[in-house]
Amino acid sequence: MHIEILVEDASGAKLLEAVLPKLLGEQGSSHSWRVHSYKGIGRIPANLNAGGDPAKRILLEQLPRVLRGYGKTPGIDAVVVVLDSDRRTCVGFLSELKGLFVGCYPAPNTMFRLAIEELEAWYLGDLEALRAAYPNAKADVLNRYVQDSVCSTWELLADAVYAGGSGAIKKAGWPLPGKIKCEWAEKIGPLLDPDRNTSPSFGKLRDGLRRLIEGST
Repeated sequence: MHIEILVEDASGAKLLEAVLPKLLGEQGSSHSWRVHSYKGIGRIPANLNAGGDPAKRILLEQLPRVLRGYGKTPGIDAVVVVLDSDRRTCVGFLSELKGLFVGCYPAPNTMFRLAIEELEAWYLGDLEALRAAYPNAKADVLNRYVQDSVCSTWELLADAVYAGGSGAIKKAGWPLPGKIKCEWAEKIGPLLDPDRNTSPSFGKLRDGLRRLIEGST
């Protein structure tokens, strides 16, 4: 089975590249995949038939065009779209995404998965891996996190593991936030145990991918 996976930024791509072999097996043995990172999430376009500017690489803006393209491409068995929910309600956002999917013809077998509120929730779902990557992580900060809560998730993680916390990262400005998030993906991602992770939204990704490949056998 071959799966195309779309994610909104480079740090998400690095995390998925670390985790996918644990869920799908060795690349190319029974299943294959490609992870495509974008430069932000953007908004679902009002006109789903608009071509958009591929050079901008904003995920939701490009998604209708990309899904139609995959729907016409032989050898693509499924597409998985991984997004942060941010401050959106999950039910409402998934409804919008399903509406986008229905409006695309032809469309491939597509699965949408949301990280609640941000992808950093998935690191916080495996504190054993997080602490192995960052032994000096502040316990008082980690202990106040409620899994998959809307609480400025990446800032909380930064406050736990980065000298100076999220305030120092924000003060430095771009590109430091992106670099730090990629560092987290590179250091924590390989240590994550999918079956140990307590993040409900990560569990939905894990279980959805497993069902996907089980249905291909």
